[in-house]
Amino acid sequence: MTLTSIRTDGDSIEIIDQLVLPHSYVWTAVDSPNDAYDAIKSMKIRGAPAIASLAALSVSSYLSRASKSTPKPQFLASLEELQEHLDPVLEHLYKPRPTAVNLGAAITRLRRVMSAGLLQNTPVEEVVQGLISEGRAVADEDVDRNKTMARLGAEWILRSAEEKQIDVSNGVNVLTVCNTGSLATSGYGTALGIITYLHETGRLKRAYYTQSTPYHQGSRLTALELKSLAIASTMICDTMVGSLFQHYDIHAVVVGADRVARNGDTANKIGTYNAAVLAARHNIPFVVCCPVSTVDMTIADGSAIPIEHRPAIEACLVRGRVIGAPQGNPDITVTTTSQEEPAQAIVQVTPDLDLIGGGVYNPSFDVTPAELISAIVTEKGVAENPTKKATINVGEVA
Repeated sequence: MTLTSIRTDGDSIEIIDQLVLPHSYVWTAVDSPNDAYDAIKSMKIRGAPAIASLAALSVSSYLSRASKSTPKPQFLASLEELQEHLDPVLEHLYKPRPTAVNLGAAITRLRRVMSAGLLQNTPVEEVVQGLISEGRAVADEDVDRNKTMARLGAEWILRSAEEKQIDVSNGVNVLTVCNTGSLATSGYGTALGIITYLHETGRLKRAYYTQSTPYHQGSRLTALELKSLAIASTMICDTMVGSLFQHYDIHAVVVGADRVARNGDTANKIGTYNAAVLAARHNIPFVVCCPVSTVDMTIADGSAIPIEHRPAIEACLVRGRVIGAPQGNPDITVTTTSQEEPAQAIVQVTPDLDLIGGGVYNPSFDVTPAELISAIVTEKGVAENPTKKATINVGEVA
């Protein structure tokens, strides 16, 4: 079974609600850019490439429906009216996840089409079609580049082991953080794509993955993807990374990224920095895999990366399938999507904490310094840091 985060049929868009995975498979319609904003903000869809794809597709669908309507809306009457209408739509879509640069890159691509149309005084109908095509291209390009990155990253890991004269004839053991597979992209995945490629080519021994609290994208989503692909895998708690490195041969750590600064500093799901520090201590290659669109050449280093902080209550709650309790138990709040779906509950695992006055620290991301990163893999190639002391020149592949 291959999982996917977005499916389209003409102008219709649906996303799988990742908040209720892995126990329920609920497809939700996204009928407007505002629906896309809400889905991204609430994390019904997440993963830097996936949210960029959804945002762009929502604009394409919105404009396509408008162009087919009778009568046509007033904002399609002229280039100036189109820009006046579209600018706030694009600005709104840019706001829900500030750390993920892919979202901004997708919006920028649409703005460029609009600007070029104004500059060249292109007929408004042609500009609209150009915007529709560009939005769909954002999503279509993702799968192919992910497969390219997966191959390049896997080859680099195997070559690195061979150069160190490490016997990997029985395959490599790889750790990943969070979820970077098909559910986080338009298909195949970035860091998880490397693991998938190693599995498909018979070079993977076992994949390890962290729970990635507080949203548990690892234990909910990565676990589901690995199971669906029949990949041998083991879940560990976030705090077990050091113990894993002490007692098992781990040949590489592979992670995705939401933003990479010009010097190679990388923002990714909270807990990535911890894994990088421990990987450096145990001399394990630490590999970042992301498309070129994730590299933000406008910022010098990680100190300029905006870090999103999620609502404090999210760190106090967990959602899951109800085990060992009848649906009518008054002590458990149960929600079901249908009679066929398993009962799920949201429970609070902490005492009542000060959610406003600093009682909970809940950043979504941390920043891993470039000096801890062995290589950054993009669809353009691999930027290496052979000494792990010098700055990675991501400009070589960006």
